[in-house]
Amino acid sequence: MTTEPRFPIGTRFIPAGRKVKNVWRVVDIWQTYDSAGNLVRVRYVAAHDFLGQTVTDCDVIETTIARGLVA
Repeated sequence: MTTEPRFPIGTRFIPAGRKVKNVWRVVDIWQTYDSAGNLVRVRYVAAHDFLGQTVTDCDVIETTIARGLVA
């Protein structure tokens, strides 16, 4: 796995499989390393606005973002 995240903060996407098609944006990137310093896992934190509230999902994978990229 590479050390550079594939999608930068601010990337917009629409996740597949949801009834309401909201545009989400990447707000943070979490990277997990093992004791040897190897990157083991990359997770994205994404958020969107719903009725004046910010809804946040902190376990978004790269595939979800790649499938729903907004041009």
